[in-house]
Amino acid sequence: MPVAVSTSPALEDLSSQFPLTFPVPTPTTHPDLVSTKDLHREEDLLRNPDSFRLWWTTIQNTKEVSAALQKLEGPSDLSPDAAALLGPLSSTEARRALQRLTYLYEAALVQFPTSFKLWKSYLQTRMSFVLGRLVPKKRAGGRKKFPEMRDALEEEKEDLEQWEGGLDGVVGWEEWKSLVATFERALMWLPRLPRLWLLYLSIFNHPFCPPIISHTHARRTYDRALRTLPPSLHHRIWVRYLLWAESRGGVTTVAVYRRYLTVDPSITERYTTLLLSPENPSPRPLEAAKLLLSLARKAAQGKYTSPEGKSPYQLLCDWLEVVEQHADEVGMDVDDTVVSNAAIAKADGEAQTAASKPQAEIESASTKGRLIRFAGPPVALGLDGKELPLYDEDEDPLSPRKLNIENIILKDGLEVYKDQAGRLWTGLATYWIKRGEFDRAKDTFEKGLASVLTIRDFTQIFDAYAEFSESLISAMMESLANPDEDEDEEDVKETEQELDARMKEFEELMDRRPFLVNDVLLRRNPNDVQEWEKRVALWGENDEKVAETYTEALSTVNPRRATANFHRLYINFAKFYEEGGTAGEAEPDLDSARKILEKGTKVNFKNVDDLAEVWCEWAEMEIRHDGYDEAIRVMQRAAFVPKNPKTLSAQTRLFKSLKLWSFYVDLEESLGTVESTKTVYDKILELRIANAQIIVNYASFLEENKYYEESFKVYERGVELFTFPVSFELWNIYLAKFIKRYGGTKVERTRDLFEQALDKCPEKSCKPIFLMYATYEEEYGLAKRAMAIYDRATQVVADEDKFALFTVYIAKATENYGLPATRPIYERALEILPDRQTAEMCLRFASMERKLGEIDRARAIYAHASQFCDPRVNPNFWQEWHNFEIETGSEDTFREMLRIKRSVQAQFNTEASYLAAQMASKEGSMEAEEEAPADAMAAAERQAAGGAKGPAFVAAKQSVNVRLEEAPTVAVAAQKNEDEIQISDEEDL
Repeated sequence: MPVAVSTSPALEDLSSQFPLTFPVPTPTTHPDLVSTKDLHREEDLLRNPDSFRLWWTTIQNTKEVSAALQKLEGPSDLSPDAAALLGPLSSTEARRALQRLTYLYEAALVQFPTSFKLWKSYLQTRMSFVLGRLVPKKRAGGRKKFPEMRDALEEEKEDLEQWEGGLDGVVGWEEWKSLVATFERALMWLPRLPRLWLLYLSIFNHPFCPPIISHTHARRTYDRALRTLPPSLHHRIWVRYLLWAESRGGVTTVAVYRRYLTVDPSITERYTTLLLSPENPSPRPLEAAKLLLSLARKAAQGKYTSPEGKSPYQLLCDWLEVVEQHADEVGMDVDDTVVSNAAIAKADGEAQTAASKPQAEIESASTKGRLIRFAGPPVALGLDGKELPLYDEDEDPLSPRKLNIENIILKDGLEVYKDQAGRLWTGLATYWIKRGEFDRAKDTFEKGLASVLTIRDFTQIFDAYAEFSESLISAMMESLANPDEDEDEEDVKETEQELDARMKEFEELMDRRPFLVNDVLLRRNPNDVQEWEKRVALWGENDEKVAETYTEALSTVNPRRATANFHRLYINFAKFYEEGGTAGEAEPDLDSARKILEKGTKVNFKNVDDLAEVWCEWAEMEIRHDGYDEAIRVMQRAAFVPKNPKTLSAQTRLFKSLKLWSFYVDLEESLGTVESTKTVYDKILELRIANAQIIVNYASFLEENKYYEESFKVYERGVELFTFPVSFELWNIYLAKFIKRYGGTKVERTRDLFEQALDKCPEKSCKPIFLMYATYEEEYGLAKRAMAIYDRATQVVADEDKFALFTVYIAKATENYGLPATRPIYERALEILPDRQTAEMCLRFASMERKLGEIDRARAIYAHASQFCDPRVNPNFWQEWHNFEIETGSEDTFREMLRIKRSVQAQFNTEASYLAAQMASKEGSMEAEEEAPADAMAAAERQAAGGAKGPAFVAAKQSVNVRLEEAPTVAVAAQKNEDEIQISDEEDL
């Protein structure tokens, strides 16, 4: 800023030293400009006036000499304040240097008036003596060639020139004016050089520049630069022009920015910030609001992109913040808003009427001079043929008319940004609060709560509403606590009454919150049955409101779009009348309950079971009130089978609802006769909707009533209706019931039933039936047939069940015929069982032979089983064989066992599945640590279960020992006991 000075003799003495360069100093007017040492130089210049090099060398030498003389000069004889006012010209040598250089530059320019180099050097020299030393700026990287105006302003603001010192604008007014005149002369000769213009314009930003120059003259100079330079260079001028305008503020900023925005609206947001800046002495909130509204609308239409990356909604929020902060300056009052809303509604109504007007009523084109009407809104075209936007006074920053905030938020906010309704409603309410229109703000809050669709928006509005109510109540209480002296008693009473009303409204608002939340959820999805149930619960014991809510829910919810359990609304509504209201204090109204359920039975629910439940609840209600016959009639109506169902509604498909028929048959069992119950069961079977439980229930019902044969027929119908595995359960129950009923009296019939059960039974399910069949033959038939059934079962059942079945088979054979009779069973088991189970069976076979004293047979069996047992995986097998050889063998047999062991181990080392066998051994070792089973059957089942997990033994694909290959043959065929008792398979045991 310029140094403040006061008129004093010292100031007058300083001013008397100027002007230094006007008129231009010459040796005639200033004899000290040329010394005797300079005569040779002057003569050379006179002889060679056209030599630019000579002139340039002379000027540079003079600069160097002047700089050296200034350094050698002692301290100034001026006071520090005076020296600060003169700045670079505070010393005598500096003033002489300015005059000498001015003389030389002016003389050179007479010879070279269009030399840019000379003019630039001259101007920079003059600037250094007036503006002071230029502070250099460090740059990081290069500049963009043509940056956007927003970026260019930021970069240029950082790059603006800064000086140290400078000549005071009052004391050195003459020098400042002379410097400006020099620039004007330079531009007269070189008007198209932008560097000269930028150099000229830079002096206007100097803090000591006189106001006469830095204000009006600067503005006119900027305008002349824009008029002189071509449009391609205007952006270089506009950057400095806008920054200069920002520094001046006030009307200057507004005028300059308005001019630029007509060409480039990209910095409108920056302009609005300047209009509302706290440093701005005269803010213009109305103009800023209109500009932001225009940007928000254009951005929503895709005609504007914010340089700062703001979305259309963010621009609208910026506008809303301006409205909230400057409510009185921007928006209309209540009366004007009401009038404007009425006019807008009338205009919209006329537009809709015109749009809906028949084509025949539209006036056709006329050639008699009348106005030709065309469809569609008026369209304005620019010079380039493009469509121009229609004039809107709300977007005109020059228009003094205020904005209709309500209509703008409704049309440009709530209709477009429906997911941001909370912020928009609270903004509108805040606008009315800032204007002191509390009733209007309250109505705005209520409208917002009644229209939002999300809990987030509701919470935002409700919290603002509650805060507003609390602040209003607090203000009233504070005014009552500190009354003004001018208030009379009537005003105080009115304030107290208003305070009571506000507190009551606030309490009601808090009580209404759950209902308002429920309203939001129901507006979002009116078909949400659970929210309707919650609304009923909110009314508590208010029976009138509960009934109204149920009625509204049933009339609002669309059955095809309803959420789950829509039928519960009808059922609960009927129970409400049946139980005499919520608290049960009123008289039960069964007629109303029946009407509601009757209405519910005509609703086309999405699920047939929902309709069936309504009928069932109706029947249960009749039963609760001893209307047994009526309950039967209700179910008869529900179970009616239509002759020709033409639609796919729930009513036409109800007759196939198993839920309905199950309840109906339970009702008949409880209240009806045997014949009526049988009729219902038969109808279920006829409709082919019965499940296995229905079959079992029907058969059990007949059995309870001594209809045994009929119950067995039901089972037979059931096994015909269902396939395995469902029929497997029916067969189990049927066979158990039949055996329990007849025992051994109808053996052939029982056998036929077992054969029928096994006929289509899959191998995974037939094991229990075979065991039951064999047990029956053991109890009521022949042991031979039982053994034949066991033998047949071992060929039919699944592989995982064969081991357990062979175990049972062997146990039964041992029990009936003794140990020798089990040899053929063992031999066939070894042929049938998989490798992982063959080893275990061989151990049992060998144990049996040892009990019979057949040592050679046992050894051969061990040799046969060895091919399936890896010594590292099945050490128990080899330990048992080892113990066997120690007890019963010889040295040769023991060596043979060791040789076979080494051979098997070598063979398993070459198998690809060795790792899998090791994993199986780990699982087997874990199972071996568990507690041993109590009996042989449990051991067999456990072994079978363990074998199903994975292969515990690997079959030998190729034996490397000839004797090992011959071992099974020797064990089973060649080595026979001569004392063995031969039993023919055909003999009757």
